[in-house]
Amino acid sequence: MKTVSLYIIILFTLAGCWQNKAVTANYKKELGAYRSKYKAEFLSNPRSPLKEEDLSLLEFYPADPSWKLVCSCIPAKDAKPFEMPTYSGVSRTYILHSMVECTHNGNKFGLNLYKNIHQPINPLYKNHLFLPFKDLTNSETTYGGGRYINLLDTDINDGTIIIDFNKSYNPWCAYSEGYNCPIPPTDNHLDIMVRAGEMLFQGKHKTP
Repeated sequence: MKTVSLYIIILFTLAGCWQNKAVTANYKKELGAYRSKYKAEFLSNPRSPLKEEDLSLLEFYPADPSWKLVCSCIPAKDAKPFEMPTYSGVSRTYILHSMVECTHNGNKFGLNLYKNIHQPINPLYKNHLFLPFKDLTNSETTYGGGRYINLLDTDINDGTIIIDFNKSYNPWCAYSEGYNCPIPPTDNHLDIMVRAGEMLFQGKHKTP
């Protein structure tokens, strides 16, 4: 009887391992497609700081599903527009949209989601939420000015939102001068290392 029970436990364990490997493989494929599209958009945007020959110099952390987090999300109340400075010296007007709380490997941290109050020219961006952040990898393995994540207000369901840090990306200031890249507010400075998403650009920083 003990032998049968042990056999069943082993079978369940192996099935769990196979299932986890399948989930990880599917996620890697999904993220790979996302990153290919991300690179291609540099070539379709006339304002892009990168050319085709630069794309091979983009580096990313390996796909890590543990950094795809389900975070609690609380809408901001009585928020007022404010000026978010950029690295070029100008500012952009945003408003606090909501606050999120996330947990990764037992580490809890909070972040703010912002919305640009100006009506976007492209209607595709009307639901856009902006998540700029800094973490302890900055200036070591990632861009010193922080990174961004794009979200949608329609991503919020029943007080939660999925934030995938594997999709964090560099502002264009990481590649070249001449762009107005918002500086992540101090509320979004994390005292942890986010080893996920885009890493330092391996090419030469450009001047327009």
